[in-house]
Amino acid sequence: MDRRQFTKSAAALAAAASFPGIVAAQAQKLKVGVILPRSGYLGFIGQSCQKGADLAPGVIKELLGVDIELMNADFESNVDTARTRAERLIQEGANALVGAFDSGASTAIAQVAEQRGIPYIVNIAAAPQITEQGYKFVFRNFQTAGDIVRNGLDLIGELFQATNTVPRTAVYMHVNDTFGQAVTKGIQAVLPQRTQLPFKIVDTISYDPAAKDLTVEVSKAKSTNADFLLLVCRLNDAIALRREMVKQRWNPMGVISPGSPGMYEEQYFKSLGKYSEYSISNVPWYNPNAKLTKIVEKAFVKQNPKEKLVFHGLNAGFTFEAILIAADAFKRAKSTDPKTLADAIRQTNITDKMTLGGPIKFNPKGQVEGIGSACVQNLELVPKVVLPTAAAEAKPVFPAPYYKT
Repeated sequence: MDRRQFTKSAAALAAAASFPGIVAAQAQKLKVGVILPRSGYLGFIGQSCQKGADLAPGVIKELLGVDIELMNADFESNVDTARTRAERLIQEGANALVGAFDSGASTAIAQVAEQRGIPYIVNIAAAPQITEQGYKFVFRNFQTAGDIVRNGLDLIGELFQATNTVPRTAVYMHVNDTFGQAVTKGIQAVLPQRTQLPFKIVDTISYDPAAKDLTVEVSKAKSTNADFLLLVCRLNDAIALRREMVKQRWNPMGVISPGSPGMYEEQYFKSLGKYSEYSISNVPWYNPNAKLTKIVEKAFVKQNPKEKLVFHGLNAGFTFEAILIAADAFKRAKSTDPKTLADAIRQTNITDKMTLGGPIKFNPKGQVEGIGSACVQNLELVPKVVLPTAAAEAKPVFPAPYYKT
């Protein structure tokens, strides 16, 4: 190295020492490990979430100028596999983790992320304990089970009021996994407080979300003669359950979820056809009129020309936002140092978002508060918002036309 080359090298090193964040931002991509159940009994929903992840690098590059490299992993609908996939992604250089839709898997990933000191942003998972452990590297932009239940039950009251109906009884069926148990605890705590709701639960029936035969459970539910079915489900079990209801000719006033996936998913419509109609899900939802939604929808149609965002809006929307949170923090932090990145995530304040509710801001526990819900009903083979009225695309139909007194 001659004197001139030495002088240039020294100047470059001095600049790097003076402005390390700028150099890091120029030299690095943000590597995001995306852990989803793309196979197994949660496979269809995991694939739906993946569509939101796949859009993120291109859209976020245009919005924020941040380069993102996705490191995708399938945890195969198995909690233990989710844990090992998280470990592997961190070993392979992931700067942040995103996932995992399932509460059990998300709880396992949160433990790994906290132990390894890598930021983890939950896209979809409602079990309260995920953000109740005092973790410093775990963040969630989704409702807790308690939030889901409170919003879901309130929307049920609005539904009955809007349709001038007064159901007196409900049979409650729920999946027995981490998510289902968390929602059940929420219902047990919140329902007695909602004295304006006219119904009581006459029986509670739990089942395995991986079950393929729900003959006995549906028969038991039918025997209660309850006015409607209150259901906390996943996707495959929701399809199996609805088919069994048709087979057994059980036609209650309707099927209402106080807050769970399954009945608004594209595969539910494809598998059931006309029998998918009138099912109701009270869930966190995306805002079709938001500026960011329109940008994402344009990119979605370009990448998936034969599909509609409405069938993936919740899954894709919250997954996209999770990656957006990581990218926004990276842009502000100008570093992939885990602690620096986590500190930047903690200061997030994103107002231009896809989903219903207030801005994306994390409380001291790493939880976003004020995320909105909508009453979504399957009408004309499409999930449509029917409540709240201000956001409604159609009027609610209850009881369902197939109901026989």
